[in-house]
Amino acid sequence: MVDIAMIVQICVGSSCHIKGSADIVELMRKAVEENRLEGEVTLAGSFCIGKCNRVGVTVQVDDDVYTGVTKETFNEFFKDKILAKLS
Repeated sequence: MVDIAMIVQICVGSSCHIKGSADIVELMRKAVEENRLEGEVTLAGSFCIGKCNRVGVTVQVDDDVYTGVTKETFNEFFKDKILAKLS
């Protein structure tokens, strides 16, 4: 049995959908795969997390909620909020 170290939920509700959540889902999927984290990270979609922001998508990493994730800020977000917590 695989012990999952982290759960990442990406909001796919209507507001985040309009702001590009499909792009963030795909970027996250690729980043997890490229970093060989499939056994350590569970990706999930979530309807409204309740922290809508004017810019970007809301992402929940375990119990921490981050707003404003965009294609432009994704790499920094992944490095700081995913990779750093797993190391």
